Amino acid sequence: MAVELEALCERTKLGIERLREYSLRGRPELSGIPVKKLAAVLVLLYEEAGELRVLLTTRSKLLRAHPGQTALPGGKVDESDESLVHTAFREAHEEVGLPLSCPYIHTLCILQPFLSQAQLLVTPVVAFLTNPTVLDTLKPCVGEVDHIFSHPLEAVLDPQLSAKEPLVPRGSENWLYAEEFHVSRDTITFDDTETLLYRHHRLRSCASAIKGLTADILICVAGAVYEKTTTYERHPPGRDVSYLLDLRTKQYRVHEGSALNTVSNA
Repeated sequence: MAVELEALCERTKLGIERLREYSLRGRPELSGIPVKKLAAVLVLLYEEAGELRVLLTTRSKLLRAHPGQTALPGGKVDESDESLVHTAFREAHEEVGLPLSCPYIHTLCILQPFLSQAQLLVTPVVAFLTNPTVLDTLKPCVGEVDHIFSHPLEAVLDPQLSAKEPLVPRGSENWLYAEEFHVSRDTITFDDTETLLYRHHRLRSCASAIKGLTADILICVAGAVYEKTTTYERHPPGRDVSYLLDLRTKQYRVHEGSALNTVSNA
């Protein structure tokens, strides 16, 4: 990969190195958690016109779960999956036809898991594509994906940077809000013992809005790449739902009568 990096701009090279260093901080410890509670997504980055972009999809409106919403390629872990990395790439292959064992795709790091609305532990796998022409071969899986698109990674932290993008019109189906680039709303989540707040971020794009879990994951990745925070208030006041991640992890370690996780993090 070293030779392929030479053609990249210095800022991209620095971001890739930061992600590699991030991977040295330790991989998620998910042993003992039932497979049915695990999922993985692929955060595929590439450089275009000197900036990092991320591959995204719009889920099919025919799906029962989150129809028409923006997502990262990914899904639930199968018991036959060798690792969380394998899960992320297998799902990307099934959803958009991303080639398996592609020599131009390099895994950079695995992030700590996020808790989804369905109470799954979702592990992001971050990879870099050195040959963007691979994207020309992608095709959405009928019934699963309606659209494949991309978004500038840094614009997740500073939404005004997306002004140069061919954004969907304000007031349209994909952006109903008066705000131009970003909107957030605090919603109440009920735990067994207390009420918690979740700040739901929505980012305008050239397709469906980037929001919820997908936005949270990309904020984390972009923060690691650029070593800066968002231009908007990321978290609600007090303790938010991130507290639930540790709670659910502890709960899931208790045997639920289902197959325990033997999937590797590698």
